Parts: sequence; structure tokens; C-alpha cells
Amino acid sequence: MLSLNIEDLSIMEVQQWLGYAVAPRPICFASTIDKAGNVNLSPFSFFNIFSSNPPVCVFSPSRRVRDNTTKHTLENVLEVPEVVINIVDYAMVQQTSLASTEYAKGINEFEKAGFTAVKSDLVKPPRVKESPVQLECIVTDVIPLGTGHGAGNLVLAEVKIIHIRKEILGVDGMIDQHKLDLVARLGGNWYSRVTPESLFQVAKPLTTLGIGIDALPDDIKNSKILTGNHLGQLGNVMELPNEDEVKLFELEPEVKDILDFTIGDQQTRTVQLHLKAKEFLDDGMVEEAWKVLLINQY
Repeated sequence: MLSLNIEDLSIMEVQQWLGYAVAPRPICFASTIDKAGNVNLSPFSFFNIFSSNPPVCVFSPSRRVRDNTTKHTLENVLEVPEVVINIVDYAMVQQTSLASTEYAKGINEFEKAGFTAVKSDLVKPPRVKESPVQLECIVTDVIPLGTGHGAGNLVLAEVKIIHIRKEILGVDGMIDQHKLDLVARLGGNWYSRVTPESLFQVAKPLTTLGIGIDALPDDIKNSKILTGNHLGQLGNVMELPNEDEVKLFELEPEVKDILDFTIGDQQTRTVQLHLKAKEFLDDGMVEEAWKVLLINQY
């Protein structure tokens, strides 16, 4: 493993290593305004939501590494503590990147990047019409993390109004993750796109007390077929199927075929049962996977 001491790296090297490693990162496309009424629009990938009550987003317009100057976004929120955070989808990612160009103060990035400015309901900075979700925020604090080149400035933005394009809502009235088509920043020039093919769900263990991986039988825990992700699924159950349920499951055609084929060959049977359990787990069928794996236990 390569180990890097921060003291041995330049600021640019630190930024590059972390930018590639800590990813993907959501994009804060921030519209701000100064006291003179000059609007600025700029993306930041040092960004996330940090609280629900109150709802607070935090993003960081860092000092420029090359000359230690500050960005117009930071200067604006210090003058007028308001911001609109416009969520970036794939349809607008190239224009968003263009808006990151370091235009001179007073140049309107809405116009340069071809975006449509929409008057906000509460705050002075305008919203980006093309954005699927727009958050009107009041800046409650700006916390400088340093004064040197590359130092961040944490902008705490309390969300006051959420605007959501109706087309991205599902039948339940909530945002449909498949329809949102989000993008995120990685290192260098790399971005990622959240497509339906790349989406998957992980059951949250918040309402149940999972038995944990340490409680798995050794032959399952040390399986050459099941991965750590599979073991995590198996460990996130409250209780195991009982013997009657397992015996009944042995009559299922796909399971019975394995048992008939491997009569007298325990090693092959174990491998085949683990392969079948893997199929079930990959399809999110944890109970069925457990029933297959417990055939060797009962």
C-alpha cells in the first residue's frame, strides 16, 4: 500500500489525491449576489447536506491554490448572506462546468453559460430554471478553515424553500431517484452519472437488530464464493429461518436439483449451494439465501 505523508506533498498534490479518492461528490451549483446587485453562478464539489432540523447544507469555496485569492461566491455571501443551491443533472453538466470559468467580477455566468435566471421567492440571488431541484438558503455562518493557499471556507446555508420539478416525482409524490439523473464530481476532469443501471438499494439496519457477520456459521463466514457485501446482507437479519422452513425449501425445483445432483459429494454440494445463495443475494432475496445456506446446518 502506498502511504503518503501530507507534509511531503504540495498543496496541489494533496488536492489531486483527495479529489480522486473522496468521490463521487455532489455538486453545489451556487447562485449568489453582491451588494451592488452583481450575480455570480459557480459550482463547488466540496458540498453536502449536514442537518435536517434545521435543514442545513454546507459547501466550501476554497482559496485558490495558485495565488491564495478568494472566489466571488465567498465574497458575495459575506456581503449578502443568501444563496440558491441548484442541483445539477446530466442535461446541464457541460454548462455547469463552463460556469466555473474564472470570469471577472460583474460578469454574469447565467449569461455566459446559457442558463435561465428565475426570480427566487425569498432570497435575492436568482434560481437556475434548468436545475431539477433548487434550494433557497439563508447563510447562517461562514467558517474559514485557514488563510493559506487552498484553505476552505465552510458556508453554512439553511434551506428555507425547496423547488422541485414535477417531472422527477414518482407515483408516491416523492423524488424518483431513477428520474433525477444526477451527476457528481470525481478527480481531475472526471464526473459520474447516476443512471438506472448504476442504482441499487441497501436495506438500512436502523429498525432491526441484525445478528451481525460474527454470528454467521464458519463455513458461510469463510466462503470462497460469498463476498463481504453478501455477508453484510446475511448479517442484517433479526432471526434465521427455522428447520421446517428450510426443509420445505429443499423441495423447490431449483434447490432439489442441486441436492439430487450432489448426493454423496458434500464439497460440491456446498459450492453449489453457496452459488445459489449468491444468486439470491444478488437479487436481494436474503431469506431465500439463508434457507439455501442452512441446508448444510440442519
